[in-house]
Amino acid sequence: MDVSCAFPTALSTPDDIVVAEELGFKRAWVYDTPQQSPDVWMTLARAAERTDRIGLAPGVLVPSLRHPMVNAAATATLAALAPGRVAVSFGTGFTGRRAMGYRAITWSYMEDYIRAYRGLLRGDIVEWEGARMRMLHPDGHAPARPVDVPVLIGALGPKGHRVAKELGDGLYVTLQLPEFMSEYSWVPYLVWGTVLDEGERTDSEHARLAAGPGWALAYHGAHEFGGPAAVRALPGGAEWLDVVERTPPELRHLAVHTGHCVELGEADQAAWQAGGHEMLREVTMSGTPEQLRQRLDDVAARGVTEIVFQPCGPDTRAELGRFHDAVTA
Repeated sequence: MDVSCAFPTALSTPDDIVVAEELGFKRAWVYDTPQQSPDVWMTLARAAERTDRIGLAPGVLVPSLRHPMVNAAATATLAALAPGRVAVSFGTGFTGRRAMGYRAITWSYMEDYIRAYRGLLRGDIVEWEGARMRMLHPDGHAPARPVDVPVLIGALGPKGHRVAKELGDGLYVTLQLPEFMSEYSWVPYLVWGTVLDEGERTDSEHARLAAGPGWALAYHGAHEFGGPAAVRALPGGAEWLDVVERTPPELRHLAVHTGHCVELGEADQAAWQAGGHEMLREVTMSGTPEQLRQRLDDVAARGVTEIVFQPCGPDTRAELGRFHDAVTA
C-alpha cells in the first residue's frame, strides 16, 4: 500500500510537503477549501518548485468553485512545474461547499464538468454553458495538449460510482468505504488520527490535539447527512448540539465547520469533554503502531491501495514521522 499525506491548505503547506518528501511519503493531497484556506493551486505550485519526487494533487477539487477552463489551465501549469507528479481528484463538496451554506453539487453536474475538463486537457473544443471553447495556450504558456493527468473521483454511492467508472482513473474515498471500491485499481483513502503510545488514553492532550480534528468529523458529518438525531446518537452529541444550536439556523453551518480538519471548535470541545473522545479509535486511524498496521491490512483487503494521512496538532513533522514509521515498519 502506498503511504501518502494530506493537508488542509495553509500558508505553511509548501514547507510541510517538503518535509513529507524527506520522510518518504508517496504523494501530498491538498484541500480545496477557499472559505478557510489559501488557494490550492498556488500552494501546490509553490510546493512543486521546492520538491523533486513527491506526487502533488488537489484532493478534492469542487467543480462549482471554478470554471472548467480555470481548473484545466491550473492543472496544465502544475503539470509543467512537476512533470509526471500530478494527479487530480474531484468531489461534490463537503467542506468546500457546505461550510459556505450550499448543498453538494449534483452528479449530473459533476459528470458534465469532468467531461468538459478532460476534453480541454486533450485539446478538444468543448461546450460549456452554451459556449464552445478550447485551450488556446501558445508555446511557453502551458504544455502542449494533450495534458495527460490522472483524474480520481470521490464517490460513496451508486451515482458517483457510475461517473467514476466511466470518467475516472481511480476512486478517492473518505469517511466511509463503499463496497464497490474493490472494482478500482487506485483507491486513496483519506484518514485522520495519530500514533498512540502503549497505554496512552484517548483523552490525552496529545490525542486531543493530533487526532481531535479528525474525530470531530464524526459530528460534522452526522449533522450534515443525518441531522440532529444522528448527532444525539453519538457520545457527547447532545452537548455538541447545545453549542451549535445557539447559532441562528441561517448561520449554523458556520458553527458546524469552524476549525474543520484543523482544530476543535467550541461545539467539538464540548463533545470531547462530555466523553466523546471514547470513540476516537473507532472514527479515526488512531492506535499503537501494531494496531495501525492491522487496520491498514484490513482496509487493504477491502480494496484500498493508498492510505492518505492528514496530520494535525502543533508538530506536523513529528506526526508525519510517527505515522510513516509506524505503518512502514
